[in-house]
Amino acid sequence: MWFRFRPAVLAGAIAIAGTLLASGSVIAQEKVLRIGMTAADIPRTHGQPDQGFEGNRFTGIPMYDALVHWDLSKGDAASVIIPGLATEWAVSPTDPTKWIFKLRPGVKFHDGSAFNADAVVWNVQKVLDQAASHFDQSQVGVTVSRMPNLVSARKIDDLTVELTTRAPDSFIPINLTNLFMASPAHWQKLLGEVPASVADPKARAAAAWTAFAANPSGTGPFRGVRLVPRERFEMVANKGYWDPARTPKIDRVVLLPLPEANARTAALLAGQVDWIEAPAPDAVQQITSRGFKMYQNAQPHVWPWQFSFREGSPWLDRRVRHAANLCINRDELKQLLNGQMEVPRGTYPPGHPWWGNPSFEIKYDLAAAKRLMTEAGFSASRPITVKILTSASGSGQMQPIVMNEWLQQALKECFFNVELEVGEWNQVFTNWREGAGSAGARGANATNVTFSAMDPFFGMIRFVTRQTNPPASNNWGFFNSDEFDQLAATARSTFDNAGRDRALAALHKRLVEEAPFLWVAHDVGPRAMSARVSGVVQPRSWFIDIAPMDIRPGS
Repeated sequence: MWFRFRPAVLAGAIAIAGTLLASGSVIAQEKVLRIGMTAADIPRTHGQPDQGFEGNRFTGIPMYDALVHWDLSKGDAASVIIPGLATEWAVSPTDPTKWIFKLRPGVKFHDGSAFNADAVVWNVQKVLDQAASHFDQSQVGVTVSRMPNLVSARKIDDLTVELTTRAPDSFIPINLTNLFMASPAHWQKLLGEVPASVADPKARAAAAWTAFAANPSGTGPFRGVRLVPRERFEMVANKGYWDPARTPKIDRVVLLPLPEANARTAALLAGQVDWIEAPAPDAVQQITSRGFKMYQNAQPHVWPWQFSFREGSPWLDRRVRHAANLCINRDELKQLLNGQMEVPRGTYPPGHPWWGNPSFEIKYDLAAAKRLMTEAGFSASRPITVKILTSASGSGQMQPIVMNEWLQQALKECFFNVELEVGEWNQVFTNWREGAGSAGARGANATNVTFSAMDPFFGMIRFVTRQTNPPASNNWGFFNSDEFDQLAATARSTFDNAGRDRALAALHKRLVEEAPFLWVAHDVGPRAMSARVSGVVQPRSWFIDIAPMDIRPGS
């Protein structure tokens, strides 16, 4: 049996969580929600989180707002974008590289300063303008890789801002869900508190951002109050939040890094946390029998291997890529994971407007897989060796060691000799922008980084164009061709919805046919919570909104 939930780890988990929670900050009468994350560290808190989209989920969306938000209020429909700090937006009728955003009036940052067009310009400059005094290189990778066409922002008036892209880009409003608005006034105050002995402007700016991370200021429903790296992060309710529907009922949220699935599960069962991400699958029956609630929902989130197309890669032969996709019995894997996955047919499922009806069918066909491998020159006596970079945990990684060991065994049937290279999640995620062939890839010719497919840039564009080759974005394997550059450009420059859907369907059709991925699973975002937690909506999204939730005091 691959999974083994070990009650013996319970005492250790209790000791760890008890140490983390014994600070005296958890007051009995407070409504406190304690969350056990899969991340090994607290995601960055300065406004552009790391740790993948787990960072957006836990230190981005709760504390900060973007111009555009994902609608996370429904569990029975796909998430779509809705107004956030912008109330409306439109591309210029005369210049498709210009977008005009109208801003929400009366919004305040946690420090009391006003949100306005100047703040938007400042937040764009923090990641794009190296000449800006507050430019922060550490925020660039996790931001610009998700919106590589954004060039600049210009104030038109206090509540109107113009954003410019380097080329026509119909995806920009969706991309902007990742640009969180931090307080310029608060950062400037912290800069003024940097000791005069720190004279270098870049060093002073870096010191101010470090101070900002420990004392953040956004406009979101929660504000950060205590950061202990690798141990805990606490947020308290912002009762003056601008959106009454998201004004928190919970007083305090405590984030705890618990990267090991058994430790997370044990901490939940021991009452040390109220919510865990990705519980150990074979412990689900025990979790539910003890009165905890399980939440999961089909979501646009892909668990793949992403192949290298550099010279010498074993994945250059399309027959080998197709064989890998035909060799694995995903229904068997789903059973192993106790149902905590969906079986993929590509990045998008049949019936989706971007499906495109590919001619290559992703399914389990062992005979076809072996035939393709034989045609490519491989056999049981002459296997092909592939090396996969993965992590032991992380945002959206589900159960990466168990799943990769299952793949290692399954692919032996088709003459693959799979070597696993396991790294720390944030290092693996960083290498996603460094690319195959870099030192951070550790000799791997495939990487196992999961990704959200909520929008066309995240789901397809960033993996198939020369513009998104590392370090610009996540085309880790350098999958490049004129055909795919043109398909992406057509989709990006089409501004009517029906035409864009047709262009994206054509792109997805060719993506599946060329198979730059081994599509293994779609995540369902399994999380287990105490029955004391109410108001939970598990959306069809990688994200979830804490703000409308409530918790009954107690233990």
